[in-house]
Amino acid sequence: MAEFPIDKVRAAFPALQDDIVFFDNAAGAQSPQAVLDAVANHLLHRNVQRGGRYKQSREVDEAIAQARESVALLVNARHTDEISFGMNATSFMRLISIAIGQSFKDRNEIIVTDLDHEANIAVWLALEREGAKIVWWHFRDDGRLHPEDLEKLLSPQTRIVACTLASNAIGSILDIAEVSKRAHAAGAEVFVDAVHYGPHGTIDVRAFDCDYLVCSGYKMFSPHMGFLWGRLERLNALPTFREDFVSDTAPAKLEIGTFVYENVAGMDAAVRYLEDLGRRVNPAATSRRAVLVASTQAVRGYEAQLSRAMLDALANAEATVYGVIAKEEIAHRTPTLFFNLPGISPVNVTEHLAKRNIGVRDGHMYSPRLMKRLGLTKESGAVRASLVHYNTVEEVRQFASALAEIRG
Repeated sequence: MAEFPIDKVRAAFPALQDDIVFFDNAAGAQSPQAVLDAVANHLLHRNVQRGGRYKQSREVDEAIAQARESVALLVNARHTDEISFGMNATSFMRLISIAIGQSFKDRNEIIVTDLDHEANIAVWLALEREGAKIVWWHFRDDGRLHPEDLEKLLSPQTRIVACTLASNAIGSILDIAEVSKRAHAAGAEVFVDAVHYGPHGTIDVRAFDCDYLVCSGYKMFSPHMGFLWGRLERLNALPTFREDFVSDTAPAKLEIGTFVYENVAGMDAAVRYLEDLGRRVNPAATSRRAVLVASTQAVRGYEAQLSRAMLDALANAEATVYGVIAKEEIAHRTPTLFFNLPGISPVNVTEHLAKRNIGVRDGHMYSPRLMKRLGLTKESGAVRASLVHYNTVEEVRQFASALAEIRG
């Protein structure tokens, strides 16, 4: 593997040329120029509805099919029809949860976690009115969910385990393959929120052996959109709302109404950006999937350096960091650091950093149950600095300098 080409990476993102250290990527990452070009090209030349017989409409059909193939390769789907496009991950969570609630039969228990984004909790809690029984899987004091703790929660009544691949607040990563092994042994399914993990590593639904997985493209360098992967036989068996003329098969039955085609074109371009990165770091990779794996593995390795640098910076500032803090455990986290400085409110920290042109975020990160477990209030929460592969160690040094000013 070649050295990580950070200068080439940063040159691909126009927004990074502005005078800002962007450490708010968990709220949405920036887009490379290739993505912006793809969106503009769609709007300029084929801003029409799909399904027509004329050239521009057929090009929309082709663009969607191309994007579906790209995303299928990104997640290692078995079939392109396992990929559905829509407005965001939350809408797909709700769509699947409603369908699950309409097909309980003799299994009505749903396991949720207190590490998750509230979206992947609330959509399941809403099924209590349909007769669902909610079972809580709690993370340990190390900020991680441990699959072995799932054993005592599973029962013959468990319908589905809903869990995050990585916490959007504290960055902890879950071993989904181990979750799936235990859940499937009990006859249950696994629904994965991969929104936060998306830009940070390799997604492989075959290796994960899960049943459903959602992502948000805008966390992965595309414009605002979301996508769902599901086992084709599972998706086709689900009862879903659909208009009379829509096929009762995936992906059509899951793509409600008209989604934003230009953003799907942007998602396709985002995958191809990652492929270009993969070819840079591993010229020997041949297939599209191989270069995507090379790219995401290189990202994981580079981001581990950023995580270590951030942990050092926060330790020097005597910050309380929530989640995985041991450097030998870096593999269990993303470079998303959730912290508080002693005696200084989160809002004051973020405002001071903003004056130094460093963008971070404060609050509960849409995870109020996690805040409660951490002993934090929903109102104040903590500060989140979330990095991706276009950030640099030099930016971490600027961040550390700003923290020293605040402490001083």
